[in-house]
Amino acid sequence: MSILKSLKLTAATPANTGTSGHAFREKLLRYLEEQRALAAAEIAGTPFQATKKVTRTNEAGEKVRVETARQVRKGWFKDAGGKLFFQLRYGSKPLEFAKGMNAVSVQDINELPIIIGSIIDAINAGELDPQLTAAIAERKANFKPKAKKAAA
Repeated sequence: MSILKSLKLTAATPANTGTSGHAFREKLLRYLEEQRALAAAEIAGTPFQATKKVTRTNEAGEKVRVETARQVRKGWFKDAGGKLFFQLRYGSKPLEFAKGMNAVSVQDINELPIIIGSIIDAINAGELDPQLTAAIAERKANFKPKAKKAAA
């Protein structure tokens, strides 16, 4: 008897983990959680340090994964009049919450974690899905396909 015939063979396909919009939504939620932690740290007056994993060579010459600090930019800013605003960005461009509205006005920094929590709830409810798909489509349109090399 053949070894392969003794196995139970099937035609299987992996489960779809989601669309590109779903992956972007998860990335945006991670970003917002980080912004909420950054705002809470600024309110408390404590330093906030995000980390990332990098590969480094240790003293023995072996490559090891270590955590190192990484820069986190604030998602909020003050205008010339001193008003505080929170803005979501997709790449270098702000994401619009509604037509022509790309920021949320915040009274003071103590209100910021609550505002970020509301935005997280809106994303989980799917309220920003049209804006997310439009931003993804716009970004994809800006990428040019790589030119194929000519055969020599």
